[in-house]
Amino acid sequence: MLITVSGPAGSGKSTLAANLADALGYDHVSGGDIFRSLAEERGVSLVELNEQAETDDQIDRDLDRRLRSTARDEEDLVLESRLAGWMAGDYADLKLWLDAPLDVRAARIADREEKSVAEAREETQARADSEALRYQEYYGIDIEDRSIYDLAVNTARWDEAGVLDLITAAVESYDTDGDEGKAPTVGVAYEF
Repeated sequence: MLITVSGPAGSGKSTLAANLADALGYDHVSGGDIFRSLAEERGVSLVELNEQAETDDQIDRDLDRRLRSTARDEEDLVLESRLAGWMAGDYADLKLWLDAPLDVRAARIADREEKSVAEAREETQARADSEALRYQEYYGIDIEDRSIYDLAVNTARWDEAGVLDLITAAVESYDTDGDEGKAPTVGVAYEF
């Protein structure tokens, strides 16, 4: 089974994806892992690759191409990134979207990155706005469109263990035998 975990920064997607993969005995691949491998292949630091990505759309496209090929080629996998659900397309059995109010996400990021909540909030909003524009420009994806996801969860409502319990119950009860209820990736043609 291929499960995608998507959502904005601070939504808990990395935490859930790692915990879910452990609970199910699946492999876990994150967009961050792929980004790190791209930096290594190019012989640059993560900071340098991030800076290059601001002006070179090929970096995002390479990342997304690898997400798509990972989704196509792997089984028993939890694939996690903001666009994992979109990039996995019909290869995914179960697509999850995690979210939380901006203030909650900013507080989590501030704690994780040891910065003020106000600074984290401003950076998180700017990043989300920038990414939304790029996703629309590159692929015609409206990141606010949740129609491709099987389940969307507000992670502000549960703690880490509660989110894992909720998602594990959803995975265990998910019917993978039929595609009738499967959320399609509608009308999107990606050019990498």
